[in-house]
Amino acid sequence: MGSLRNPIGPLPSSIYWRRRVVLLSVVAVLALLVTWLVVSVGGGGKGDGASGSGGHSPAPSITPGDSPSGPAISEHPGGRDESGEDGESGTGGSGGEGEGSEDGDAGDGDSGSGSGTGGGGGARGGETTGEQVPAGSTLPNCPADAVEMSLRTTKNTYEPDQKPKLVLKAENTSKADCKIDLGPKTAVLTITETGEDKPLWSSAHCPVTGSLLLKLPAQGSVTHTVTWDRRASADKCATPPAGNAGPGTYLAEVKAPVATAKISFVLAKD
Repeated sequence: MGSLRNPIGPLPSSIYWRRRVVLLSVVAVLALLVTWLVVSVGGGGKGDGASGSGGHSPAPSITPGDSPSGPAISEHPGGRDESGEDGESGTGGSGGEGEGSEDGDAGDGDSGSGSGTGGGGGARGGETTGEQVPAGSTLPNCPADAVEMSLRTTKNTYEPDQKPKLVLKAENTSKADCKIDLGPKTAVLTITETGEDKPLWSSAHCPVTGSLLLKLPAQGSVTHTVTWDRRASADKCATPPAGNAGPGTYLAEVKAPVATAKISFVLAKD
């Protein structure tokens, strides 16, 4: 015990006391450091156990539900009604007042027209040139002596897979505008096979509409095209004979109050 209180050695006792103070200080610092580490590690462990990394709660698990049994989309894309795909019964606009093109197949377009020519489904109206006018128009009717009417086909001979197209043209030889009706009931178009008495098809048998009033400008003309799909028609929309017209020569004729015209064409063999 005396050696602890009074250090014995070759050096002065003050040096030994300084050494003891330094050693005790180091021990105390190490003890404090160990205590701090234990406290820090213990507190961090609790935080990680409760809230996960960074103190946040762990993400909840997601259990997928039942997959739907039906299709994800129940309608056709585009919002279009699929029942009107053919687009062949639309109404055509009345073009300018000028005359239609006279080249071979210029009138072959299948765009609809305002005439709605029916005839038991055997034909439909095509392109119409000219300005359509309402039924109550004050424009005077064209007099018979001022109208020249002609009828032509876009081909002389039609192959089995081709539909004849008949172009009706009305010209005004006067110097005053007037209106003319080229509708299927007024300007009646018929198709008759050569050698037969009764027409195979008539625009007056089952028309969709009765009139097609067009402005016929002075010294000008209008045209109206009808496409025949080779089927027969029956009066008063009765059921026509089945099948298509066979090969042979046919006569197309138009009769209107102001004028008449006719043309022949051929349906070729297979």
